Amino acid sequence: MLLTAFLSLSGTSSQAQPLVVLDDKTPVADLQASSLVWVDADAGATIEQMAAGDFRRFMNPARTDVHYTLGPDAALWQHFRFKRSANSTQDWLLEFPFPMLDLVTVFQQDRAGRWTSQAAGDTVAVSSWPEPGRYAQFHLALDDGMAHDVYVRIAHVTPAHFPVNAISGQSRSHYLQFDYMVIGLVFGTLLLLIVAGAGQSWVYRDWAYGWYAIYATIMALVVATTSGMAGHLLWSNFAAWNNALQGVLGLLGGSAALLVVRQLCGIAGRHRWFDHAVFAVGLAGPVLAVAYLGLGRQWGVHLIGAYLLVAVVLGLAAAYTTWRRHDVVGAWVLAAFTPLAMSTALAAARLFGWVSTSWLSQYAFMLSLAIEVPLLLVALNIRSRERHGVEAREQAMASQDALTGLLARHLFEDRLRQVVARAKRQREPAAVVYIELVNYAYVKRNYGIAVAEQSLLRSVIKLRRILRDVDTVGRVDEARFGLIMEGVTSREVVTAMAARLIAAGLMPLKGLKPEVILQFHIAGVLLSEKVMEGPELSKALEAMLAGMAARTRRPIRFLEPELTRPMPLAVDSGFDEAEGHSQPAPLPVVAHSKR
Repeated sequence: MLLTAFLSLSGTSSQAQPLVVLDDKTPVADLQASSLVWVDADAGATIEQMAAGDFRRFMNPARTDVHYTLGPDAALWQHFRFKRSANSTQDWLLEFPFPMLDLVTVFQQDRAGRWTSQAAGDTVAVSSWPEPGRYAQFHLALDDGMAHDVYVRIAHVTPAHFPVNAISGQSRSHYLQFDYMVIGLVFGTLLLLIVAGAGQSWVYRDWAYGWYAIYATIMALVVATTSGMAGHLLWSNFAAWNNALQGVLGLLGGSAALLVVRQLCGIAGRHRWFDHAVFAVGLAGPVLAVAYLGLGRQWGVHLIGAYLLVAVVLGLAAAYTTWRRHDVVGAWVLAAFTPLAMSTALAAARLFGWVSTSWLSQYAFMLSLAIEVPLLLVALNIRSRERHGVEAREQAMASQDALTGLLARHLFEDRLRQVVARAKRQREPAAVVYIELVNYAYVKRNYGIAVAEQSLLRSVIKLRRILRDVDTVGRVDEARFGLIMEGVTSREVVTAMAARLIAAGLMPLKGLKPEVILQFHIAGVLLSEKVMEGPELSKALEAMLAGMAARTRRPIRFLEPELTRPMPLAVDSGFDEAEGHSQPAPLPVVAHSKR
């Protein structure tokens, strides 16, 4: 940046007054070291006294990156002298790119030589600013070729560094568009994540996503207030609300971030005392937010800075502890929270007056949120998937066998009763088959429970490869499975399935040690041949399996059908008209046939 300054001595001044020449070739001029400054301890000086030179002897040349601790009673005076260059055609503005500045008043002379004032800052409604925006800006009334004196009075309670620039109108429009583009990207990302969290909470009935949406909403409001956008566009007529909401949302944002990290990391089961500490600090945020409204601004800002630093330390510790136990969620939370912690620490340092106000200190927090909030959603998805998996397994334990994943016995029997009822009422065809792993007891006795359970799992795998998707399979005993095949009308279908299963069991798994084969016995019945109640049907099939010898040559058997020849509709009376006497009617013949 080219800043042309000429030193001229005022007749009543003991200090050199810089003259800033504004040129279109350098559209942005940093004025931090281009003025005379003086701290008015009791804030009692007036513009007339300053212009008359009553306090000129107390003014000193300004220095770059100076932090001022004014407090509630003092004020900082700055004296600038501007001159437009001969070839300058732009309008010029004096800007203070510090959105949280309490109050700045700019004094300029009109053509009649009278001093006029314009004010902006958090304690003034944005709608009444001379140039409403994210931070204070004032038009410079420069006459061609004439030096123009400008006095600035700044009142700010907390320790701070006050950046000040002279910027041309064209550059101001460019930077304004750039600033709102960056804020819009961050804000748009946050709004998208808010909608995504709320939608997932509604679809999956999972409150974790609802709390995430609330957290993202708080962070979006924090971005809006700290950037000055909320004061400009949302509540430009409410100065007190705009001034107070910055601190309140800062405390709520720190609290929400800490509680979200605690929920994702799940430290309660391993470090109970640390979990209690994190939870207590997180809940303290809303309480301190209410207390902030009753504190003075000076003490309130220190409260915000201290709380945010504590929240940052605890959040990083929780994420690091989770990552150390090889939890992938801890890695995501640590990656998300680290940039936010650094930017929060930078913001707290700025509140305490330890670092200067700069582009990085203003935009670091917004950019870190653009990284942190999406990464937390990834961590939340991982944790939610783990939780839903546990809940699904817990629910499945009531309906499925824990070892094989087949239907539990009571559900299989319910299903069997339904099929039998439809077979009686609507004559729907179906086959019921019981399958027993015959050598299970031998394997368990000689090779142990682990190999025996492995044999059961192998049996289920082979069975599933053979059956249709619509068939119902359940584990009805330790080594016995029940099968319902709906729509089957012939024994050939059942026999073919059973033969394939027996053949598959006799083929040992390649590389299996020990080489255990699977021996199956199958007992079945067609409901079109024999209809019994569900419990009686189960007992009959189990009795048939129990009656088979271990080395039987007929491992596939069926219950015998119950077929009868119906009685004729017209029964003979037994009276022989020709002979004139009666004959006894023959008894109906019941023919039993076996297949």
